[in-house]
Amino acid sequence: MALAEAGRARVIGVDFAHAMLLLAREKSAGEGRAPSAYFEADALRLPFADSSFDLVTSAFGFRNLANYAAGLRETLRVLKPGGLLAILEFTEPRDGFFGTIYRWYLHRVLPRVGRAISGDASAYSYLPASVSRFFLPEELVELMRRVGYRQAKYEMWTGGTVALHTGQRCG
Repeated sequence: MALAEAGRARVIGVDFAHAMLLLAREKSAGEGRAPSAYFEADALRLPFADSSFDLVTSAFGFRNLANYAAGLRETLRVLKPGGLLAILEFTEPRDGFFGTIYRWYLHRVLPRVGRAISGDASAYSYLPASVSRFFLPEELVELMRRVGYRQAKYEMWTGGTVALHTGQRCG
């Protein structure tokens, strides 16, 4: 949305959860951001032509796909030659003091906080499990390369709790 606001991009949002699309529309309208298009669709079967986008991003949602390789192939299909994929995802820090503290927080504290704030016993209980079973950053980069991305790499952020994975479609 920041790119759309700066007039540098037309933003198209996709989610299979209708409620998430309603929230996105509300947020973009409430913040006076540039209008964006939203589509209710599965990331494994995007409703766009081949070579449609210069950039495809996913923030904290890629790990929820039913099939990671299929999701990467579908993203590759809709990217223009030379287009960029950027995946921002949670990850667990390496072993050591900070990693131990983070895992304790993620598995013990965060679910309780989510339950207390939302009143929903299942709130945030899926998050620790999904983060723990997701790829290590180097594993996701390797899968990106096998699927056909070039210059696939990652950067660790926020003390090793978040990783930005990027890759480019070959020209």
